[in-house]
Amino acid sequence: METMQEMTQETPREAKKRFSALKRRLRLPKDRKKRVRLGILAAVLILGIYWLFLRPSGDAGSGMGAYAADTVQRRDLTTAVSGTGTVTPIESYMLKPLVTGEILEAPFEVGDQVEKGALLYRLDAKDAEMGIQQAELTLRQARKNYGDLAANLTVRASASGVVQEVLVQKGDQVVPGTPIAEIADTSTLTVTLPFHSADAARISAGQSAQVTVSGTMETLPGVVQSVSSADLVGAGGALVRQVKIRITNPGALTAANSATAEIGDIACAGDGRFEENLRQTVTALASGEVASVPVTAGSRVSAGSALAVLGGSAAESGLEDLAIAVESAELSLQRAQDALENYVITAPISGTVIEKNVKAGDNVNNVEVGALAVIYDLSCLKLEMNISELNLNQIQPGQRVEITADALPGQVFAGTVDRVSINGTTTNGFTTYPATILLEDYGGLNPGMNVSADIIVQQTQGALSIPAQAVQRGDTVLVPLDGALAPDGSIADPSKTEERAVTLGGGDGTYVEITSGLEEGDTVLVPLAGDRMGAAGLTGG
Repeated sequence: METMQEMTQETPREAKKRFSALKRRLRLPKDRKKRVRLGILAAVLILGIYWLFLRPSGDAGSGMGAYAADTVQRRDLTTAVSGTGTVTPIESYMLKPLVTGEILEAPFEVGDQVEKGALLYRLDAKDAEMGIQQAELTLRQARKNYGDLAANLTVRASASGVVQEVLVQKGDQVVPGTPIAEIADTSTLTVTLPFHSADAARISAGQSAQVTVSGTMETLPGVVQSVSSADLVGAGGALVRQVKIRITNPGALTAANSATAEIGDIACAGDGRFEENLRQTVTALASGEVASVPVTAGSRVSAGSALAVLGGSAAESGLEDLAIAVESAELSLQRAQDALENYVITAPISGTVIEKNVKAGDNVNNVEVGALAVIYDLSCLKLEMNISELNLNQIQPGQRVEITADALPGQVFAGTVDRVSINGTTTNGFTTYPATILLEDYGGLNPGMNVSADIIVQQTQGALSIPAQAVQRGDTVLVPLDGALAPDGSIADPSKTEERAVTLGGGDGTYVEITSGLEEGDTVLVPLAGDRMGAAGLTGG
């Protein structure tokens, strides 16, 4: 019969086969008492076989798999959070046109280093310039309309004079053309008199004249204002010419008075009536309600004096409409000026030109064309790496990152955690958070390369440690006692082992720090590959 050591080395499957063969060899008697006794014996035998070979867990001395001994020793441990990603430029920009037109200039090439604000493209802007001119004209007209209406709401005298009659009163509704007041200027008068043509030939503008008022025979000084050059037929068939003389009204003369005149020794050939210097009916130029009338009949006014002020809802509404038109025209002009700026395309960032897709002479359409050019800022590369919610609290800006790429075997690049976003993404109940890593010295790495990254969370020098595989469930380790190990390091006596609780520190995935429970030089048992699950069951974690 096999030794106990051979039996303990059997796998559970081999033990099951042994159990089945054993059952087949049993010969149960037909006698009931013998059958009962043999049944009890068989049950005991089955329990024994199960205890030795088939039970999934138990104490440290039974059913052990393959272990190797390892010594507790000091090591340098690095705790890191690992991940993968693709490196990209710190900043990139795809230039797209906002307008349509012909490219006039494109003074750059692929590979050029350009500074922010440098000219990249200039498009033909004739249409935009004409649009600005049209918008400026529209704005001028809108402002004029507003100004005219605002001015016309106050009805003003166009010249100096005396108000002869006020034709409206407060509360009246007026429209353009409604008479407001009658104004006359009688401070100076003119009289047009006939002189014989031969005499008129000796008269010129500016000569002094003596004017005699008919009826009163009052003589007033005057000045020749003009002499007609055309002959007319006067009384008795004589040829005459009209001479206009201006006098200063002493205050009592009106258009109803008439007069004669002498110019030097030349007398006129007839009389004539005085004419006022000005007589005018002032009318409204806008619609509205008369809000006030600051003059009365007999009031002396000068040019620009207010005769009436218009207001009311109609006037206010008209003024508001024109104000809106002015604002709309201003916005249209601003849009046209902004559109002109779009015909000059400058570099939005400093960087390297990666693509140039159009050149001078090409026509571009802001709807159909793709990117005119692509610029990368290669002063730094960045990597977006997803961090598990379980590791999020370990990651902080400024932590060092070691980066490797399959495309560059054997090279390790240094990076730094720039920031960690709290805008997580949840998939199947598991949340990750993007961390941005910057690489200033990236050597042969190129944008688009896939890389692996280790964020260095903690580094411990000379940490007391054991293989991570040695730790069982419940933070325990299996420790061999005296006599447990054979000279070759294998387990000679499984009964001489014990579980020992330990306190764990950080680890690097291969080794884990022990802060209490073991001393330097102690021996622990490490499950060999393929027996880790059996060890976990053995320790009952």
